[in-house]
Amino acid sequence: MHSFSRIAVVGLGYIGLPTAAVFAENGVEVVGIDVNPDVVASINQGRPHFGEPNLDALVRRVVEGGKLRATTDVEPAEAFIIAVPTPLRGHGEGAQPDLTYVEAAARAVAPVLAAGNLVILESTSPVGTTERMAAILAELRPDLTFPQQKGEMAAVQVAHCPERVLPGRILEEVVNNARVIGGMTRKCAQRALSLYRIVVRGECRVTNARTAELAKLTENAYRDVNIAFANELSFICDRLKVNVWELIAVANLHPRVNILSPGPGVGGHCIAVDPWFIVATNPDEAKLIRAARLINDAKPAFVCAKVRERAAALKRPVIACLGLSYKKDVDDLRESPAVEIVRRLAHEGVGELLVVEPHISRLPRELEECGLALHDFDLAMERANVVLLLVDHMSFLQVDRDVLKDKFVIDTRGAW
Repeated sequence: MHSFSRIAVVGLGYIGLPTAAVFAENGVEVVGIDVNPDVVASINQGRPHFGEPNLDALVRRVVEGGKLRATTDVEPAEAFIIAVPTPLRGHGEGAQPDLTYVEAAARAVAPVLAAGNLVILESTSPVGTTERMAAILAELRPDLTFPQQKGEMAAVQVAHCPERVLPGRILEEVVNNARVIGGMTRKCAQRALSLYRIVVRGECRVTNARTAELAKLTENAYRDVNIAFANELSFICDRLKVNVWELIAVANLHPRVNILSPGPGVGGHCIAVDPWFIVATNPDEAKLIRAARLINDAKPAFVCAKVRERAAALKRPVIACLGLSYKKDVDDLRESPAVEIVRRLAHEGVGELLVVEPHISRLPRELEECGLALHDFDLAMERANVVLLLVDHMSFLQVDRDVLKDKFVIDTRGAW
């Protein structure tokens, strides 16, 4: 049996809410904490505030069963899992990690801490953030001892356990993915391990907090570098008049080659953001990681140039922009290159834009402010003379090829 009867999850977004619900389903009493009263009210009615397969039914079940409730106030618990945003301030090379949410969460948790408690940071963070969080807790609670002060004898244990889940598969991956458990001390790591063992069926690898922090950043930087290779090939192929999709398919016939697919850029809260955390703290060493970020960040401008080129050949360009999410078959628009491309095209006034995104009911504000609206797929395809495929949603792939034959098609995903 585990020793946790009550845990608190601070931050009820894409990571925090599924994590809270999965712990609750395993019999632990969970109090979810969020600064947004609308989010709290929605969860207490058994309704998630974002789309994710199977999450609706799970949240309803654990809320009705009395195992999960949400509040805006931090309450005492035996373990605190902090899953708040760690966005970037600024763009490109000057971007810096914004740790204000982590610091605010630490300040909120500090007053209710007690000896024997465990505090885990799940938010993706630059190396050293867990120690920074522990320092804030120690400053606010001089009556308690923390790992940086008393090592293995500390009254409060602190660890970093980065989330590593994919939107669209979160509930499955929270349980089945391997987890990295990084303790500030050996005892911190073992205590955190006992917590995650309640729900995690995958391997749990114990290490120190700094290694755990860098592991998450490394995973996403690795993906980013590999995608940048594919996107750089797409630039080269465009110049040389070679079909990049065919090139990659034949190159991947080699038994030790596995080139990823290029796209309109890189989005999502992880891969488009996390490599900059490494660059920000290691500007002289992270040369390849920086170059990959710049290549991927350049792809939206390349796509816009292709659209401008096609539109210039038409008297009245009507452009169907298919997809806004950062990946297929989800409603997640975070850091989406598709949103950036549509925004740029609107500002450039290249033609009439018909935006199609079946997974959302309303456009993000930045596109509404451009005077754009959501359109039906079939009607947009009927009216458009340029079709720009930005996201390879399943519903888009069923299109009748005859519908496309008299239109300019710009396929950023190699789906058609």
